[in-house]
Amino acid sequence: MMPADSSMTSMVQRIARQALLTFRSPPRHGEELGKSFLENHNKLQSLMTEVRAADLKLVPRRADGSSSRPHPYLHGVPPVTYMHICETDQFSMGVFLLKSGASIPLHDHPGMHGVLKVLYGRVRISCFDRLERPVAGGSQPAPPLPPAQMGALRRSTLRSAAEYTEESGPCVLYPDRDNLHQIDAVDGPTAFMDILAPPYDPDDGRDCHYYKVLGEAEAKNPEQKEKEVWLMEISQPPNFWCGGEPYPGPEVCL
Repeated sequence: MMPADSSMTSMVQRIARQALLTFRSPPRHGEELGKSFLENHNKLQSLMTEVRAADLKLVPRRADGSSSRPHPYLHGVPPVTYMHICETDQFSMGVFLLKSGASIPLHDHPGMHGVLKVLYGRVRISCFDRLERPVAGGSQPAPPLPPAQMGALRRSTLRSAAEYTEESGPCVLYPDRDNLHQIDAVDGPTAFMDILAPPYDPDDGRDCHYYKVLGEAEAKNPEQKEKEVWLMEISQPPNFWCGGEPYPGPEVCL
């Protein structure tokens, strides 16, 4: 088959092909990122930087009505919905849509890479790493908990907390960096394109786990921005669930 003319190929198709090329043999957790992987990953990030809502035929949504209306989450309307674009053994790609005030709770991506690009609106993303050792400059004692709950604690560090819009570059996560994150809609509804590689698969050890922050300590070094925190693994929060809706954009063929 002759390769399609790039001028006739949709942006989402180009991104999917680059994702397939990038993640067909990614480095495993703990392995050094090779030159070929980094080059392809940079190309993928560049394409994700360029993508806009119009490329996916996605119309930005308005904020929910006045505060006098009933809260939508209390009447069976999911706070978050997902548009499935495509999935292979190497990666999944889709769009998450968050209603005004909605959040995707703090969760992990075991052994996975990810690239997230805001298509409209504004999100705040807080990224955490798990720690084997305390960060330099201080250690936060474990919070007092019943012995049965101590096994759910995870020593971690808050690496970053930043806001992203459609003009921002993508937020990137790796198996061992920025792997846990929380995503909050800021000042209205928002949508972002999301690539995960490989996809979630509970049968292969890649299930999604949720966490809550129990405590944190400022590093003693004032130039050190990271904070050591204790995270506790929890069940999926009852006020969060994700619905589905059709993807309106160009078809992806792989």
